Amino acid sequence: MLSAKIREELTDAMRAKDSLKMNTLRGLLSAFTNELVSKGIKPQEQIADADALNVIKRAVKQRKDSIQQFKAGNREDLAQKEEAEMKILEEYMPAQMSREQIEVVAKQVKEKMAKTAEGGSPDATQNAAFRGKLVGAVMKELKGQTDGTVVKEVIESLL
Repeated sequence: MLSAKIREELTDAMRAKDSLKMNTLRGLLSAFTNELVSKGIKPQEQIADADALNVIKRAVKQRKDSIQQFKAGNREDLAQKEEAEMKILEEYMPAQMSREQIEVVAKQVKEKMAKTAEGGSPDATQNAAFRGKLVGAVMKELKGQTDGTVVKEVIESLL
């Protein structure tokens, strides 16, 4: 289980006196507990790997947002700390697909959807509703193997 692995690595970080990793993993374990409580499960229970990955994804996304805001506020020191935490969290994420791999999948999904959209009319692929459906379909196809912002960028370049 992912949470057990993180607990073991927290112990290792404590032994190594790696305060950054230790604090990051403690925060992650707290987020796991919060997720369990929000779902009505006892905090002593083990969190499922799928739920744990969702919590980690949210934590990574929060770090990305913080990095952007700190850089905009000219706080490079805080941005570097957030980047270091994000790298620790990304170790627990599944391997992400490359942009080229996403483009291949997006093109396939677009072709399928374009054939069924409004009788195959080329105008149907240009509207915003189609774009939103395409992003959703590609994200469903990739099932957490990529970041939504990358998928959106790839689709924007295709349309």
